[in-house]
Amino acid sequence: MNPRETGPRAVAINVAANTNMPGVRGPVRPDGTFEYVPIPERRPTREPVPTYADLDLETEIPEAERGTPVHFDPEFPEAGGERYTYGDEHGVKARPLSELERGDYLLFYATLSQVGEPAPWQAPEWGAYLVGAFRLARAPVTGEAYRDLSREERAPFRNNAHVKRADFDARVLVLGDPDGSRLFERAVPLSGRETGTAANRIVTDLSADSGRGPWWRRPLRFDAAATDELLAILDGHAVERCF
Repeated sequence: MNPRETGPRAVAINVAANTNMPGVRGPVRPDGTFEYVPIPERRPTREPVPTYADLDLETEIPEAERGTPVHFDPEFPEAGGERYTYGDEHGVKARPLSELERGDYLLFYATLSQVGEPAPWQAPEWGAYLVGAFRLARAPVTGEAYRDLSREERAPFRNNAHVKRADFDARVLVLGDPDGSRLFERAVPLSGRETGTAANRIVTDLSADSGRGPWWRRPLRFDAAATDELLAILDGHAVERCF
């Protein structure tokens, strides 16, 4: 990232169910409402976690996956979580997240399948959409630093999916401020109108990403000026400003 500027910065990362895990995407409707569907939990956990069958989902989960535990990360209270937490064991995401500071933003985007006739601002079939945001309550905690925290300091992360794993593996943990974090009611597009693989101006003009290749799998970085504009788009659900 660039040297610290005036105002918060942001990083957006890809999360949630996809055609690889568990084989379907969550839906997005013409009014922008959507369903947040976690990915499967593929590692042993210290305690039982919900399965897809336990969740009240509109999305039709493949029968072979219905009994699979879910990796509920990011954790959103609006979807049944305890706090706004996120953890990641992959360096490609952990590195840019570790550079954030208190007051910065972690944004989440997901690939979603279109349900019904798409609105004029929606890509047909599927697209990438911003679905939630954390305003950081504190600087991110590295996996090494977490191991040195006191029990009291660890408490806010106790319900995070990586903390629940039998072997803690997060390289970074993020805690969202409840006054500035939320799972969105309506998704905001990152894809163009014509196809899900085409990036709109949030990616090509506001983020540091070129929008070429599989951009919908990469972390997207936003400097202070871009974050300010992006927050205005999100607060007003001003989808016309995405193109």
